[in-house]
Amino acid sequence: MPAIPSHVPEPSRTDPALIRNFCIIAHIDHGKSTLADRMLQLTGVVEQRQMRAQYLDRMDIERERGITIKSQAVRLPWAPTHDKGTAHILNMIDTPGHVDFTYEVSRSLAACEGTILLVDAAQGIEAQTLANLYLAMENDLTIIPVLNKIDLPAAQPEKFAEELANLVGCDPDDVLKVSAKTGLGVDALLDKVVAEVPAPVGVKDAPARAMIFDSVYDSYRGVVTYVRVVDGQLNKRERIRMMSTGATHELLEIGTNSPEMLAADGLGVGEVGYLITGVKDVRQSKVGDTVTSQHKGAEDPLGGYKDPRPMVFSGLYPLDGSDYPLLREALDKLQLNDAALVYEPETSAALGFGFRVGFLGLLHLDVIRERLEREFGLDLIATAPNVVYRVIMEDGTEVDVTNPSEFPEGKIDEVYEPVVRATLLAPTEFIGAIMELCQTRRGTLLGMDYLSEDRVEIRYTLPLAEIVFDFFDQLKSKTRGYASLDYEPTGEQTSSLVKVDILLHGDKVDAFSAITHKDQAYAYGVRLVAKLKELIPRQAFEVPVQAAIGSRVIARETIRAIRKDVLAKCYGGDISRKRKLLEKQKEGKKRMKMVGSVEVPQEAFIAVLSSDDSAGSGKGKK
Repeated sequence: MPAIPSHVPEPSRTDPALIRNFCIIAHIDHGKSTLADRMLQLTGVVEQRQMRAQYLDRMDIERERGITIKSQAVRLPWAPTHDKGTAHILNMIDTPGHVDFTYEVSRSLAACEGTILLVDAAQGIEAQTLANLYLAMENDLTIIPVLNKIDLPAAQPEKFAEELANLVGCDPDDVLKVSAKTGLGVDALLDKVVAEVPAPVGVKDAPARAMIFDSVYDSYRGVVTYVRVVDGQLNKRERIRMMSTGATHELLEIGTNSPEMLAADGLGVGEVGYLITGVKDVRQSKVGDTVTSQHKGAEDPLGGYKDPRPMVFSGLYPLDGSDYPLLREALDKLQLNDAALVYEPETSAALGFGFRVGFLGLLHLDVIRERLEREFGLDLIATAPNVVYRVIMEDGTEVDVTNPSEFPEGKIDEVYEPVVRATLLAPTEFIGAIMELCQTRRGTLLGMDYLSEDRVEIRYTLPLAEIVFDFFDQLKSKTRGYASLDYEPTGEQTSSLVKVDILLHGDKVDAFSAITHKDQAYAYGVRLVAKLKELIPRQAFEVPVQAAIGSRVIARETIRAIRKDVLAKCYGGDISRKRKLLEKQKEGKKRMKMVGSVEVPQEAFIAVLSSDDSAGSGKGKK
């Protein structure tokens, strides 16, 4: 592919008119990373011999699963066809497409003036396409609609160009058609970025202000902070100040990503680059913070981001209790690379010491767990995910419940649960199946729109607790894989929720408690006691396994006692001799039952509490 001619000069730092900042947004698997690869090749920043597929996906998990988890910024030189003498600098950010990583996307959008909205020409608009488009519109970005994969036999470029044009509000002829795989049309796309995305606006002589849109931890160099300079200039070796924390540091290195780190003397208005201060604590370079010079710095910070709110909570426990300090250290290090991760220590009677960790969704949980196990060599148990409930007692006190064992006893006035606004896109033939699924999950229909004759957008309000388990799996199986789902939190609602306790031999086992809707409590109790009956080994005495709501038992199974054959030595003779021996054994069992305690093996806890049967529903989701 043609590279930039060597005689083309790179623009001076003082000229923001030649800079274009843009990102690529799309639904998962619509070809963002492949398009980024072609751009790297076309602009010549990566040599052909170093090129590999999904070049910007640096993590093993990203490469194995074929998904982007971290946004990556890269600086591309490009001389547009209509103006071959002037090289422009394009700062491109490749973003994730999965709903769990919308937070990464929102941070990338805040650092740009324009965005490429990419849609697969074989699949058309999907739920996350819409969600990302609305995010871009909120940020007032210039949107360039693009159809990808037009070389596929199943592609329908004319049909989906019209759909996309209706959505963005442009002419179908304005929708660019490219093939990221072959490189067809990518040069025209880069020309369009230069022509349509506005140049960054900032005051060159004002005090320096730069916005942190990402930060990662490097074990050798400390925290690497990615910034977009809005006003003024940041120079190497000057002292900088973080405006929210007030912390000051010396700039050891400043530079750009091309796509590997390239040191420079400074960054000016509109430029995107990195800062290294040698700091080891990522909390000192908080995403959304404003960086300024310590001497004659700015007074007013830039508008920040909203902090991400965890949607799903799960307990993470080491299989070997002695690994607890290692898990703490691993979570600390992982938090440096993932600003959305929150955790606090907790203990469980069954599983020992661990952490209650907040995630943005099931895929986020799955990825974090896999990274902990792979990068830090830990063996972990993840308890079944649950959401945060707000309980109001009759005396007016309020309790936040992130774990079923925290659910208060006593008289409860109201229980609030988080709800989400779900957008489902599917072919029209599956409307009935989708509506039936949403009704069974306590959903409320908000509305329905036809995007074209055979594609429909359905909007529902659903309790978050109903969709964090296997909702997406069910949706895919009922629609043969054609439906897509996106959701966003919209607040909370009151609900008839109860805590189901499991009693073994009359004693409550906190670890097995669950919060569920009143209508589903019976089915849950029956299912769990049947499972425990299989998992708990038989004792020397009979053990009742019960599910109860408060003091009312709703389900019961009995684990039969192991009995020694006391009649083995009793050959023939009077029946009363046999009865006497059996009565003696019965008395012994009764005494044993009064003093005995049930030993629950670790395997039983892991099988019941673990999210393994449900966590799979997060993989490759949406």
